Amino acid sequence: MTIDSLDGRLITLLTEQPQIGVLGASRALGVARGTVQARLDRLVDRGVVTTMAPRVDPAALGFPVTAFCTLEIRQGRGHDPVVTHLSGIPEVLEAHTITGSGDLFIHIVARDNADLQRVIDAVVDDEHVIRANTAISLATSPAAWPPMPSATMKMPRAPFASTAKLSSLPDRIIPTSVRAA
Repeated sequence: MTIDSLDGRLITLLTEQPQIGVLGASRALGVARGTVQARLDRLVDRGVVTTMAPRVDPAALGFPVTAFCTLEIRQGRGHDPVVTHLSGIPEVLEAHTITGSGDLFIHIVARDNADLQRVIDAVVDDEHVIRANTAISLATSPAAWPPMPSATMKMPRAPFASTAKLSSLPDRIIPTSVRAA
């Protein structure tokens, strides 16, 4: 799928002002409401826009500790059993199958360091997890990532990496964003 200038402007607008709605976006962009709705529907259908959910700050909800764990998993069964296990841990926000020395890369949050230890203990409490290597985030940039691809860039049909969507439960925090370059 090719992203043109209007698509990029629409994504940027919705990222910066998620409450604007279709009518407000049409006014801000100077195009018909039907054009905005059709463009948005196409972006959703093609998987470019994956959610209209708000970006939630875990720290504001009492989870100020952010960490990333690289998990080594037992070979032979794939990552599915581990992802199933992780889906039962609300503090696990994302899980990515990766290449390199680890097998899964997870994003977790906690209330404090003692709570982080509890979360890590829950993560490794699975027969398929061999080892976890954890890095605590000291600061998070306020910028929204990933950057928006250029308007002429062809988008791949499949994601670059296997990303496991763990849950759609209301208590799970899954921040997502798109930003125009």
